Amino acid sequence: MVMLKDKLKKENGALAKAKAVRSSARKLNLVAASIRGKEAASALTQLRFEKRRVALEVHKVLQAAVANAENNHGLDVDRLYVAEAWVGRSFVMKRFHARGRGRSSGIEKAFSNLTIVVKQREEGEKKMTAKRAKGLSKKTAAKSAATGA
Repeated sequence: MVMLKDKLKKENGALAKAKAVRSSARKLNLVAASIRGKEAASALTQLRFEKRRVALEVHKVLQAAVANAENNHGLDVDRLYVAEAWVGRSFVMKRFHARGRGRSSGIEKAFSNLTIVVKQREEGEKKMTAKRAKGLSKKTAAKSAATGA
């Protein structure tokens, strides 16, 4: 089985992970989806001015991925882009909330894991279209480009 780090060395890429980010995976994925496929510099700028609290955590992880690419793999920072950003569920802290008449109700405080992969764009490689960055297949993006939509 090929490890992700070994695969990234061959493909001019680097990654950074954050474990136990104090946010639900659903909320964190909204911010991660907004930077997928973007240039690393523009993604950092976007995250800096994002209103959501969890954007600060995503900003830190993206900065770490760019630093890993530069220092550990010797990649050009100006040609980096966010190739992948995925979110997974982590543990859940369970607390209780006292209610009336001696009852209680549960509170679940969710945590998430975040992984960001940055890769170096090759000289002749085109930028990813916005539709492909959102997760549509190559065929769908090619059809829409052919029709002009």
